[in-house]
Amino acid sequence: MAGAMGQRLPELIAEYEVPGAALAYLHEGELHEFAAGTLNVATGVEATPDALYQIGSVSKVWTATLIMLLIERGRLTLDTPVSEVLPEFKVADPEVTKTVTIRHLLTHTSGIDGDLFLDTGRGDDCVAKYVEACADLIQNHPLGVTQSYCNSGFVIAGRIAERLGGKRWDDLIREEIAEPLGLAHTWTLPEDVLRFRAAMGHAEGEPAPVWGLMRGMGPAGLICASPADVVAFARAHLEGGLLADPQAMWEPQVDVPNPYGLGPQWGLGWILDEWSGQRVLSHGGNTIGQHAMLWAVPGTGTIVCVTANGGHSGSFTRAVATELFAELDGLTVPQMPLPPETPVEVDATPYAGVYERAGALLTVSIKDGEPWLRFEATGALAALQPEAQEHQLIAVDGTTFVCKAPEAPEWTPVVFYELADGSPYVHMGARATPKTG
Repeated sequence: MAGAMGQRLPELIAEYEVPGAALAYLHEGELHEFAAGTLNVATGVEATPDALYQIGSVSKVWTATLIMLLIERGRLTLDTPVSEVLPEFKVADPEVTKTVTIRHLLTHTSGIDGDLFLDTGRGDDCVAKYVEACADLIQNHPLGVTQSYCNSGFVIAGRIAERLGGKRWDDLIREEIAEPLGLAHTWTLPEDVLRFRAAMGHAEGEPAPVWGLMRGMGPAGLICASPADVVAFARAHLEGGLLADPQAMWEPQVDVPNPYGLGPQWGLGWILDEWSGQRVLSHGGNTIGQHAMLWAVPGTGTIVCVTANGGHSGSFTRAVATELFAELDGLTVPQMPLPPETPVEVDATPYAGVYERAGALLTVSIKDGEPWLRFEATGALAALQPEAQEHQLIAVDGTTFVCKAPEAPEWTPVVFYELADGSPYVHMGARATPKTG
């Protein structure tokens, strides 16, 4: 398969319009590395296996690992309230301020409306300043009742690591994880990344207008690494080398209302799935025009990391995984749901309305009897996102729908559901969005 993937990677980046990509995988104890394309279409710098990509939210597993190291050292527990470690911490809901725990942060169940992308400067106090800015964050959902992806929760977790570790999050990543594992191609600050070949993100085939996110978002997603280093990090989670009990992070903590595309459950940091009877740990990441995916299969020891710098990158990484895991381990990667061959008749009228959370405004309307979804990015990153788009929702069953932009290779799943108290929500892109009108 090693030789075949060397040929397939250039074919797949062309098919999915990806400027450049890199792949590393561990199989039967042997590491394989490949790269194709360019790191930057404006400079033509060749993509090589050792180049650094922004791995985005895959960084959350690293931050979760820092927290788990502190737990193993007896500094706190999963059920320690955040306010016990950070007395200055608060959000808009005073009860949540007092009772939200470490476990809530690591499992995306805090309900904090956490897509706050805020520039708190380049200083070493940027994470602390970010946590101060969380004081106005409202609840996306009540504490602990469902799962909704929360970037802010992981910045808060990173601040907890800083407070108990007595160092910057950047230093803790180096000293607690990268250096013990010998990861020379893993860095968090752009001045360090500049010492290596580094990927530039792309939007619509051109270099993105901004290289990276604000420094204060570090614990939620600012690690830059080669795929081989990411594989080595995951290997330590399978074979040991960091945590005394890495499997504690694999235990299911919460069901995901929309299980399609990512996985049906979340552990501590890790997304959890099962392919062909094998447990799969994973996490993905997206930054400004860059994308990364990491998968690890404890039962076979196979680990795969794919990085890309633009194009239809999510579909690209899924295509790589589909071919690679079938060949290496005989596993079938679940595909995104498709419109059923026989149309499903669903009265979508109850779902019509406005759904809103930090960073997104979703409007479901009924046109000629058919449901349509309009998605509009809001907030600090709105200028970097595509303009608002509206697409028809096609029913898969009574609560699950799919929609697709004309140019997109895959369909996007959308799940409508209610909390135990009857509050209506839509779950899309790993986030729960409440109906507000």
